Amino acid sequence: QLQLVESGGGLVQSGGSLTLSCAASGSTLDRYRLGWFRQAPGKEREGVSCISSGGGGTYYTNSVKGRFTISRDNAKNTVYLQMNSLKPEDTAIYYCAAELTSVQNMCVLRRGGYFYWGQGTQVTVSS
Repeated sequence: QLQLVESGGGLVQSGGSLTLSCAASGSTLDRYRLGWFRQAPGKEREGVSCISSGGGGTYYTNSVKGRFTISRDNAKNTVYLQMNSLKPEDTAIYYCAAELTSVQNMCVLRRGGYFYWGQGTQVTVSS
């Protein structure tokens, strides 16, 4: 059973940076597509970014393009989300997610596309 644990959240000023990590246990990640989602208070959970199992395919929601970078290190069984130029509207609980797939070069950014979820890490951006 795959388990995911996020870390790296915290409080940062507008314009600052944070790097989120999501460490997996129970299975190796090399056959999983991985995604980052976030949920702000009173809002639905939304997709932020995803990366294919092969690592060559990535996707970002429009609001984070050019500011966030997703990456994976299969040797460390970890996926990362580098977040730069943070804005108050980025404040949310950030979740990582994983789905076993045979497709190596594409990922999807919808909640239904992922079975395994972490518990989330809080990111707060002050203005």
